[in-house]
Amino acid sequence: MNPRKILVTSALPYANGELHLGHILEAVQTDIWVRLQKMRGNDCVYVCADDAHGTAIMLSAQSQGISPEQLIDAVQASHEADYAGFAIGFDNFHSTHSPENRARSESIYQALESNGHIARRSITQLFDPEKELFLADRYVKGRCPKCKAPDQYGDNCEACGSTYSPSELIEPVSTISGATPIEKESEHFFFDLPQFKDMLREWTRSGTLQDAVANKLAEWLDDELQQWDISRDAPYFGFEIPGAPGKFFYVWLDAPIGYMASFENLCERSEYNFDDYWRAGSDAELYHFIGKDIVNFHTLFWPAMLTSANYRTPTAVYVHGFLTVDGTKMSKSRGTFINARTYLENLDPEYLRYYLAAKLSNGVDDLDLNFEDFSARVNSDLVGKVVNIASRCAGFINKGFDGELSAELDDAELIETLQAAGETIATLFESREYSKAVRQIMALADTANQYINDRQPWVVAKTEPGSENLQRICTTGINAFRILICYLKPVLPVMAEKAERFLAVEPLTWNDSQKALLRHHIAQFEPLMTRVDGKRIEAMIETTKAAYAESAQPEPSASKSGKQPETVDSSPFAPEIQFDDFAKIDLRIARIAEAAHVDGADKLLALTLDLGVDEQGAAITRTVFSGIKSAYSPEQLTGMLTVVVANLAPRKMKFGLSEGMVLAAGPGKDELWLLEPHSGAQPGMRVS
Repeated sequence: MNPRKILVTSALPYANGELHLGHILEAVQTDIWVRLQKMRGNDCVYVCADDAHGTAIMLSAQSQGISPEQLIDAVQASHEADYAGFAIGFDNFHSTHSPENRARSESIYQALESNGHIARRSITQLFDPEKELFLADRYVKGRCPKCKAPDQYGDNCEACGSTYSPSELIEPVSTISGATPIEKESEHFFFDLPQFKDMLREWTRSGTLQDAVANKLAEWLDDELQQWDISRDAPYFGFEIPGAPGKFFYVWLDAPIGYMASFENLCERSEYNFDDYWRAGSDAELYHFIGKDIVNFHTLFWPAMLTSANYRTPTAVYVHGFLTVDGTKMSKSRGTFINARTYLENLDPEYLRYYLAAKLSNGVDDLDLNFEDFSARVNSDLVGKVVNIASRCAGFINKGFDGELSAELDDAELIETLQAAGETIATLFESREYSKAVRQIMALADTANQYINDRQPWVVAKTEPGSENLQRICTTGINAFRILICYLKPVLPVMAEKAERFLAVEPLTWNDSQKALLRHHIAQFEPLMTRVDGKRIEAMIETTKAAYAESAQPEPSASKSGKQPETVDSSPFAPEIQFDDFAKIDLRIARIAEAAHVDGADKLLALTLDLGVDEQGAAITRTVFSGIKSAYSPEQLTGMLTVVVANLAPRKMKFGLSEGMVLAAGPGKDELWLLEPHSGAQPGMRVS
């Protein structure tokens, strides 16, 4: 059978910050799959790059007093070092700010334009007259045009839920300079996505996507598709659009072309041919591993753009869920928003690779990193089962037989059982059912350990020292260990390399699991993996807490500003109500168990509230979206007691379901105070 030609990519990290464990989840998932293919003899190439363009990078560089190029170069070096620490085996890691990407982006854009898939029209935007910069929605705040709530995001009100354009805001302010924006007209360039609706209906149902993803896209495709804005006005850090001075490609266009550019950069230094993989009709396989947050882009815009420019579309797009830590969204205040570097400074990266593999499936559900389970699973499976097999047998071979394995096995049937599972395990890895594959491997490890328990080589060594029987028993154990290492090598490449040195063999391939190792000299056994130290987990969490505490702004408890508010709500009292009306409101004490930023929301914080326990002793928790971000950081809120309207009907908001309302007073912005009960009040107590 001829080897498969496979090109694999994973989503590009943004070049404006450190990698965190969410990035590592995706890279590990991809890397395991790639390593399996290479072990199976397939020609599999894995490329990636930094997403290095955009206003955010330009502004971040300005704030640091360096050029954008200096910023992205430093970040790329950091990203590559972190990925290497987790043994992510990229064949090439590049940057979207590269000559290959510029040339390829220009070429693709010109093809889109010549094919009639680029539309141009003028739009009116808010413009910062001080920075001379068009303002994206997230860079504008003002009063809601409907409910007049202050400090609202540029496209929707998080107080009343209304949607509007930034130009409708009352008293708008640029968050970049504080200047009052003006309206200014500008020509924008759009990719005409609606022209590809029929093509996308067919492509999304062609087996390229998981069913859950295809079903979600079907909902979007039932609605009207919108043209996709692919341009930004100067000043902007990116590539200028050909023939359009002062107009730049928005990252939507050039970021995915970064996959192509990274591979092209590899082709320039190798025997690979770009067109063999990317031309329309190519028989090579092309796979993208991405998170569910960017699924609409990679499964609508991206395949349509490739089709228009006469390139092939992906063989498949594999979508995964988010990483949670100890059951909740990663939290800086709890020390669970863990950067890759912080992890590497405290724990063995292969602990995490194994734990993620043990929990990953081919679905899009979120994956939880539970540190208690993490320690128990690594210690039990890897140290207590797999490594234990080698450690229980190697000493007898080294001491009694000068490191030489016997010419035959004690239990050939055991080895055949382990070998017979190889194809099933490979199929499970291929289909990204990693957790099922790991379970099968550990079941085989249990079988091998039971064999050693039954044969008791330590007893045989006392009664029959130097006997062929002892040599055959330990040789069988060493062979079982070797097979298991073959199966685990895509997950644990570093431990596999140590095992190869111990076994004194060439790098293991998948087919090596089907061969017995006999009449062979092994090296002295060295520890392959130590147990997880819980103190190192605690140290990692404390380091994370301290790192983010340094950047948090502590506020005086009496007044955040150190003075009385300059403005007081002087509006008249609401109309009178009767006592029975008030009695309908169920006010409860709540402890803020966690507070987190809401992606895409400038005003909202997501609060996880502890409201005590119910009659059966089960914990009562609520999620509330509260517009208090202007006055509080998440770190300030965690552990705080407050008052919540507990019987408010849940409200469906843009960002999720809000199950109540916390109480606060003040005119708004940083002059806002959550109500706090005196000490002694407990979560769940009714306020009366």
